[in-house]
Amino acid sequence: MADQANNRTSAGMPHLQRQGSAKQLIVDGRPFLVLGGELHNSSSSSLEYMQPIWQRMLDLNFNAVLAPVMWELIEPREGDFDFALVDGLIQAARAHQLRLILLWFGSWKNGMSSYAPLWVKQDYRRFPRAVLQGGEPTEVLSTLAQANWQADARAFAALMRHIAEVDRDDNTVIMVQVENEVGVLGDSRDRSPAAEAAYAGPVPQELAAYLAEHGPSLVPELRGRWQAAGGKTSGSWVDLFGAGSATDEIFMAWHYARYVDQVTAAGKAEYALPMFVNAWLSGPQARPGDYPSGGPLPNVLDIWLAGAPQVDMLTPDIYALDFAAWCERFTQRGNQLFIPEMRREDDGPRNVFYAIGQHDAIGVSPFAVDSLPDPAQSALAKSYAALQQIAPEILAHQGLGEVVGFLLDPARPSATRRLGDYELDIRLDDIFGFKAERAYGLIVMVGPDQFVGAGSGFGVAFRPLTPGPARAGIAAVDEGEYRDGAWAPRRRMNGDENDQGRRWRFSTQGIAIEHCSVYRYE
Repeated sequence: MADQANNRTSAGMPHLQRQGSAKQLIVDGRPFLVLGGELHNSSSSSLEYMQPIWQRMLDLNFNAVLAPVMWELIEPREGDFDFALVDGLIQAARAHQLRLILLWFGSWKNGMSSYAPLWVKQDYRRFPRAVLQGGEPTEVLSTLAQANWQADARAFAALMRHIAEVDRDDNTVIMVQVENEVGVLGDSRDRSPAAEAAYAGPVPQELAAYLAEHGPSLVPELRGRWQAAGGKTSGSWVDLFGAGSATDEIFMAWHYARYVDQVTAAGKAEYALPMFVNAWLSGPQARPGDYPSGGPLPNVLDIWLAGAPQVDMLTPDIYALDFAAWCERFTQRGNQLFIPEMRREDDGPRNVFYAIGQHDAIGVSPFAVDSLPDPAQSALAKSYAALQQIAPEILAHQGLGEVVGFLLDPARPSATRRLGDYELDIRLDDIFGFKAERAYGLIVMVGPDQFVGAGSGFGVAFRPLTPGPARAGIAAVDEGEYRDGAWAPRRRMNGDENDQGRRWRFSTQGIAIEHCSVYRYE
């Protein structure tokens, strides 16, 4: 995957930079933690409609807004570009001191091609569509048509060139999503004549070479299927992966990856901001085609890594209840976690702590945030307020094994994490007889025997793991806040509030930020 921009990159351009095992988003020369939200699909199509929304974003404690840019609106006639809407979004975000992450709704959105311009839709012979089983045509541009990706790439390149012209010195736009939730719906693969010929033909040599080079480390689903078919490095798609819908999905993943990579490359040639692709997730019993077949899901992660080297991140839209499991799957093979869509209510405000703390996510973004009722008092705003305060500590320690996150509930009442010389036993707390139903948080090791935590409803006990005194005690716990980046303690938490020195405790009443120091004794 491309970590940074090409040789046109200036020192001030937003880019990804490795720190330890993580990649961080660098904006204005400093690491940036995205605490953002994605707008409804149509909100950013009208600057007038957006006017009251900007303040709502500030009330939610956002530092970034994810806003769609629609191909049909910027190129209503072929070769005739109109960037007034893009300029208005950038200017309004800049005026409100917010960053923008633009979502390119080009060839596909939710698997469909509804955002392609009318001149593309009407000329279906020049711009061929995918065909489903039985010969059923669809309103989905085929990945197998050169004219399709070339038209998309020209428009995307024009967009990125314009952003460079109007925003290069300000870095209002910090990342771009290329397409949206790509894949074939209603069938496991495209069955147009071009697709049928490609499916019967040989697997591209560059993919076969990738399989041979990375065989032992491929994601388990792909490795198992390839090896079960004999581990070949030449032949048709069925020869290499066997027959069935899973092979159809692999075939489509390759062609979507190649298409998106060429669009991405055209944009990066003009202005090489970090770029990512997002995935509509599969369900437990779902088959390819029930969800978009060929999207960047974990089971075909390697296909996308091989086919789309210009794409910086493959990202999940997580609405599923097994949030932690999806985070884990999307961090395979060195893929950096960013979550462009997730729940805005329910578990969402808790899950943001887990993604950032446990998986070094560069950021999170619940969906449809512009219609969240009473934004300033929402659970999401309160979570972001705490994360905003401790973001400098998180960013200083990301990727170094010094940040952990957790989610607890009656089914998972405890978690074990290691930080430095200690094993942390983290459990649902029952302070004053009121046991937390759910708990969440993250903990940062800010120095030897020194920790900062944020969250709600949990208690932590420490156990030494290195030679020396065998027991650990709580030296001091201070509740407080960060003011202008400096820690400002308020209450000293002792007695009942730290279980008489045995546990570091976080009340169920809201989100607390606390500093804990630990000592060892025999």
